[in-house]
This record gives sequence, structure tokens and C-alpha cells, in this order.
Amino acid sequence: MAMKFIRLELARTAEYPQGSAAHGYEFVVPLDAEDHIDVEAWRADKKASTVKRFWGDEDAEEGYLIHTRHRTWAFSYAAGEEDDEPFFRFESHAFREGEYVSLTGHDGAIHPFKVVSVR
Repeated sequence: MAMKFIRLELARTAEYPQGSAAHGYEFVVPLDAEDHIDVEAWRADKKASTVKRFWGDEDAEEGYLIHTRHRTWAFSYAAGEEDDEPFFRFESHAFREGEYVSLTGHDGAIHPFKVVSVR
């Protein structure tokens, strides 16, 4: 298990046809040898899996990676579920540069993100 720092940037959308480096997430998560989330390592130290959301001119938000009672993974910034941003099939993604993931944003829409760095 290795803790990895991952940066996601908004991929191409109708609003951002070239994607956007100003919209995304930086997070720390334990990955296994196949670059998938290491669930046991996450369970052993949940507070180590932090996230920072940056979204254009909005203030950055900081929180944690959580596993919700709905059995999904999400970024959470405060107590309760109102601000949670769930991932689509997070547990099946390999976090490697160039890969894509989908995340439901604060606006309730699913957005595509590109993994731009893993270190």
C-alpha cells in the first residue's frame, strides 16, 4: 500500500470543450499494486485520505474521502450528506495518468475528470 497524491482536472464538457485545469480535485488516497483504492488501508486511517476541491473563482474546499451508507465513495466537506460528491464506480477505477473518472458535483450533475498526475 502506498499513499498517493492524485490531481483530477475537468475533462471536456459542453461548457469547457478543452477541459479546465481550474476545475478539479487534489486528493490523497492509499492505492494497491494495481492502482486501485486499497480499502483496508483506507479503513485503517480514514483521516489520511484528504481532498481539496478547486472550482474556478470559488473558495477551495477541503474534506475527506468517505464511504457512504449508500455503499458509494464520495468526497465530503462537512457533516451530513448535503455536500457529498459521489464517484461513479470509484472502487473499479485504476488511478493512472490519462485515465478518466466521473464525479457528481455540487450541482447534482455528473462531470468527467481526467487523472493528470499521480505521485
